[in-house]
Amino acid sequence: MITKETLDFLKDITVNNNREWFMDNKPRHDKARENVIDFTGELIKEVHKIDPAVDENLDPKKCVMRIYRDVRFSPDKTPYKRNFGISLSRQAKGVRGSEYYIHIEPAKAFVAGGYWMPEAAHLKAIRQEIDYNAHELKSIVDEPGFVKLFGNFRDQEKLKTLPRDYAADNENIELLKLKSFIAFRNLEDKELLQKDLVKNVADLCSKIYPLNVFINNAIA
Repeated sequence: MITKETLDFLKDITVNNNREWFMDNKPRHDKARENVIDFTGELIKEVHKIDPAVDENLDPKKCVMRIYRDVRFSPDKTPYKRNFGISLSRQAKGVRGSEYYIHIEPAKAFVAGGYWMPEAAHLKAIRQEIDYNAHELKSIVDEPGFVKLFGNFRDQEKLKTLPRDYAADNENIELLKLKSFIAFRNLEDKELLQKDLVKNVADLCSKIYPLNVFINNAIA
């Protein structure tokens, strides 16, 4: 599980986001990061059972994103993130595609999966797959259990105009207009503190798995 100390550190860095405070509290960061790494190591084992494309030998340290922000092109110059992000990729290192993502942040935690903002070639391939096999995607994202967990799949960022090569009267135009293909569910802080967190997150990943398979079949 995620510890209260980890959440407390993230709460504190949110209001003390500066280098001096961080260096004074570096041991707290290191302990919190180790907590998240330990959680990730256990999660990798469980997700691999669900999705063999997630390598059971992934290094959990490399799956947990660094807390340091890249501020070069951001108007927000605070140096540290207010969260720990965990990415479990289904692809080889450096290759983009579907993944499972866990976001640890007080009052803003979530589990997500799918493919966020695909590169142009992948976006074209996914749209083509939707055009050819929309029934398969709809059988996943319109399934009542999926909708109950993740909401309406179509309610995410999409084009305001028509995608190239597709007509307005295409029966699947709302799916074709999507810019990302994500399933997303918020987690309450009390859920993060539960001892069965690994199992609960893995169960959510199991519901996202068919979506990830659809996406990777499209871009393969």
